[in-house]
Amino acid sequence: QVQLVESGGRLVQAGGSLRLSCAASGRTFSTYTMGWFRQAPGKEREFVAAISGRGGSTAYADSVKGRFTISRDNAKNMVYLQMNVLKPEDTAAYYCAADWLNWSTSGTEYEYWGQGTQVTVSS
Repeated sequence: QVQLVESGGRLVQAGGSLRLSCAASGRTFSTYTMGWFRQAPGKEREFVAAISGRGGSTAYADSVKGRFTISRDNAKNMVYLQMNVLKPEDTAAYYCAADWLNWSTSGTEYEYWGQGTQVTVSS
């Protein structure tokens, strides 16, 4: 069982930066692929970024590539999403998710989810 708690979401102006954090419980954190997903009002949840268990592989949605960076610290059971050059279309609830012993960018593959943190980008 893994529990995930996101933090760091807030209101920010377009062009600004924000770092989201996700704290995970459990002793086998490095066996989980970690992902960030987001959902805007009236829209479906979408993949943002993923990182493999030991951090050797990452993947990004085309819409955030070059602006967002996912990282993890397995010693601290933490995963981060550094978001730069934020745009109003990045406004959404951001969710951290964990996928055990699997590599996927599909939300349906992830077994554990946090409660989400709201990011609002003003124009």
